[in-house]
Amino acid sequence: MTTKSFDNLLRLVGRAITYQDTNWRKAISAEERLSITLRYLASGNSYHSLYYEYLIGISTIGEIIEDTCERLWSCLQSLYMPEPDERTWSHTAELFCKRTHFPHCLGAVDGKHIRYEKLNGAGSEFYNYKQYHSLVLMAVADANYYFISVDIGAYGSSSDSTVFKNSAFGKKLEGGQLILPSPTYLSKDENGENMPYVFVGDEAFALSEHIMRPYPTRNLSVTQRVFNYRLTLARRFVECTFGILTNKWRILHRALDVKLTTCDQIIKACCILHKYVRKHDGIRFKDKLYGIELQSLRPTPVRSRISSIENRQYFAEYFDSPKGSIPWQYEKI
Repeated sequence: MTTKSFDNLLRLVGRAITYQDTNWRKAISAEERLSITLRYLASGNSYHSLYYEYLIGISTIGEIIEDTCERLWSCLQSLYMPEPDERTWSHTAELFCKRTHFPHCLGAVDGKHIRYEKLNGAGSEFYNYKQYHSLVLMAVADANYYFISVDIGAYGSSSDSTVFKNSAFGKKLEGGQLILPSPTYLSKDENGENMPYVFVGDEAFALSEHIMRPYPTRNLSVTQRVFNYRLTLARRFVECTFGILTNKWRILHRALDVKLTTCDQIIKACCILHKYVRKHDGIRFKDKLYGIELQSLRPTPVRSRISSIENRQYFAEYFDSPKGSIPWQYEKI
């Protein structure tokens, strides 16, 4: 983060983290509060190490970080993670089509387990299949590696499909409350059927009108394998976004050793700062989208609607046709 970006961030949240002096002591300045919080999130240092760097009490540092993380989310959410309108969704779909050759894609959805230290008295709800305690960060990412929506705090033992279904974004999507573009024909398929706009995910998600997942990985036809490859090209953006997030904000590389409410605030702050830093200081790089290997996906027993299956088959046949195919797809499958 450049000095200019830090000063701009301080201008956005400074008033919310500024406190009055008293007759007994001077309040810690907003600059120092923000600096301590960014140092903690970016380095992954403990409260004890920050005590030696800033000469501020350990309990005070904990209060500063919890308060500042909460203020960062509340002050920046409306600016950097607002709910998209129809025009924004259309722009996102165009960008996905340009970069991944997957038309009508509004975002890639996936969950990430954020490790945390088990608290005394905590049950097994947070114990996940990877055999450690975690919270689930459920996120939707666009083709710029930005988060469109995040949901934080679900039990680590819950499946991605359940977490997404119970999230605020998932409920709005299921209830038709998101202002999505109207169904239309796919790119270069002017005379074809009108297809809905979709979000792409792995096999952990249930196939629905607006959620597209790959075919099961056994006994696939060429058309189905092509579809899985093309969907993976689009879905990888959320995986890359998680990777950029955790490598920039290295507190997420280790187990969080704070109370659960503070865990939520820390993860929210990292997600909103991720977009802030990339937008102000990030450099777009060209990576090879096409050398990706198809991963063996974990099967999940989720049912699909008949119309959703037909929509997926239409996409698959489109990708395997001269209109929607790309030259290298048959080499990669």
